[in-house]
Amino acid sequence: MFALQSDIVTQAFFDFVANLRTALPAIISGLVFLLLAGILVKAVLFVVKLVLKRTLPGESPVYRQFVATIVAVFLWFAVGLSFLSIVGLEDIAASLGTAAGFVALGVSYATSSMIADAVAGVYLLRDPDFMPGDAVEAGDTTGVVDTIELRKTRLLVDGDVVVRGNAEIEKKWRKLTDADEIAQREESVTS
Repeated sequence: MFALQSDIVTQAFFDFVANLRTALPAIISGLVFLLLAGILVKAVLFVVKLVLKRTLPGESPVYRQFVATIVAVFLWFAVGLSFLSIVGLEDIAASLGTAAGFVALGVSYATSSMIADAVAGVYLLRDPDFMPGDAVEAGDTTGVVDTIELRKTRLLVDGDVVVRGNAEIEKKWRKLTDADEIAQREESVTS
């Protein structure tokens, strides 16, 4: 009985060593790939941060860091999937890629209004006609722009602060001129 168990353990050890010899070139290739990919990802992230700093100089560093983090997540995920393919685990890489796609689709659907506000916020932050201190009419709200953030804008309306989502504002807004403000004041006095 003991000899049978010893033969099974010995055979398993020899199978393991044989399989390790077969897999060793793929493992070494994968490790070299990880080293080179890590250097490349660091270089790409350095360039992304540099470009963001130059294109959005006045913006909060939080916005730039957010974009850089999203780029980093995508790059490292691609490196991980590529590594799995190199070491011979293509099926796992394909499954993870598919699962990540479905998760991303669900997250983007669940956060679609937040994404719409953020995209509109980028446009409003870059628009020279929509700045803090400007009198604007946005939908049914007329007031002075107090602050513009990535997802929302704060308007001062009759001493109160009104917060609106940027997607709502970006759909239809207009800057009020002095003539518009005078006409609106006359309308409010007569009514």
